[in-house]
Amino acid sequence: MPSTPSSASPSAAPGSRRWLALGLIAAAQFMVIMDTSIIGVALPEIQRDLGFTAQGLSWVFNAYVVAFGGLLLLGGRLSDLLGARRVFTTGWIVLAVGSLVAGAAGSPAVELVGRAVQGAGSALIAPAALTLLFTIFGATPKELTKALAVYGAAAPAGGTAGVFLGGVLTQFASWPWVFFINLPLAAAVVALAPSVMPAGAAHRGSVDVAGATTVTLGLGSVVFAVVRAPQVGWTAPSTVVAGLVGLVLVAGFVVRQAKARQPLVRLGIFKAPNLAAANAAQFLLGAAWIPMFFFVNLYLQKVLGLGAFASGAALLPLTVTIMVGMVAVAPRLIARFGPKALTVAGLVTLAAGLAWLSFIPADGSFWSDVLPASLVTAAGMAMAFIPSLGLALSSAAPQEAGLAAGLVNTNYQIGSALGLAAMTAVAAAFGADGSAADLAGLTDGYSAALIGAAAIAAVGAVVAAAWLRTPATPTSAPDVSKEQVVA
Repeated sequence: MPSTPSSASPSAAPGSRRWLALGLIAAAQFMVIMDTSIIGVALPEIQRDLGFTAQGLSWVFNAYVVAFGGLLLLGGRLSDLLGARRVFTTGWIVLAVGSLVAGAAGSPAVELVGRAVQGAGSALIAPAALTLLFTIFGATPKELTKALAVYGAAAPAGGTAGVFLGGVLTQFASWPWVFFINLPLAAAVVALAPSVMPAGAAHRGSVDVAGATTVTLGLGSVVFAVVRAPQVGWTAPSTVVAGLVGLVLVAGFVVRQAKARQPLVRLGIFKAPNLAAANAAQFLLGAAWIPMFFFVNLYLQKVLGLGAFASGAALLPLTVTIMVGMVAVAPRLIARFGPKALTVAGLVTLAAGLAWLSFIPADGSFWSDVLPASLVTAAGMAMAFIPSLGLALSSAAPQEAGLAAGLVNTNYQIGSALGLAAMTAVAAAFGADGSAADLAGLTDGYSAALIGAAAIAAVGAVVAAAWLRTPATPTSAPDVSKEQVVA
């Protein structure tokens, strides 16, 4: 049943409480991303203890991604109907349950169930977190930009922390602790959220169960196909069938949404200025950025011979550059030049950095061949992410804030999966699937993938330049009036 909106505006809440709420929202982004990276170092131990096959082991990662990507739109819709805080806290409970199951698993099947439940919890958390961020800070454009910057910076922090924590916990404790570490943070968030976050206005309506099932299965099938294709082949029957089934289900979902009285996704939302364009920019940004992070890490370990910890340390300058850029630099540039110009400039810079990285040699050095170019890519990511995210979220009506958050998260995640799968295929075609001792072949493959990622970022810049509209007040962050804030 719909809850009664709070009479007090979140913006009027004490400053310390509002910024603590932002800390919880950033923790959500941190945890969602960390859960995709923390298991990497632990995979060999998980395989040995649970008896995974070499091919099945990849699904410890993929089960999370498929559930997360497939359920994001449903999470956004539930956030609008039930209230963002309720869905946010429920998501943390679901994530904690999945973490407990994954950590206590005694077989591959139970492990994969736990990882899928973790993904489902993250799919509830992510759109609700962005809705809460806009609820609390949307009335003040300057503060909104700062809040988005902190939220955005939590992603690279979570990715890097996952690499380090996974190694530390696996080496000094045991692999189940890469999952159990989620439990105390989940408990703290669930305990604090009611006192620091607005309840959010619930709205009358129903969940389109058939539509939710269709789009979840459709997106899940597409993600299943693209993440599995590099292992079994793009023309393998399982890849083709899963991809076609997914596309048919997604098409059926679109048809249903056009006819439904209370659709899961109101198709008219895409008529909002900048919503579709900003989502396209986020899609292409994810498709370019995630392959860069993936292949640079492989180059550091397989070609330059760095260990997992040394490789994680080598990525710290990139992470710090992104965090500083998002928190301290991007808000000022948005205020000076506007979100459209900064999105385009960021994607161009990212493309240039990726092109520079593609010149990595087989006998290269981190200091001369990786570090300078990686810092350029980090600067591009820092410039493009915040303004495109802000434009996507501020374009929707307040009662559809959760849906807008679900859409932008879905586009970024699906773009990441598609980009990584496609560039993995490119790397394999140019030599990366050969012997581990063939450093020249590995380097050629990684270089080709980085060139492909640069091309994706360049296309993103063209799309943003041609399609994004300059807001009415270009010198400020995307604005949300006080009347639009959900109490």
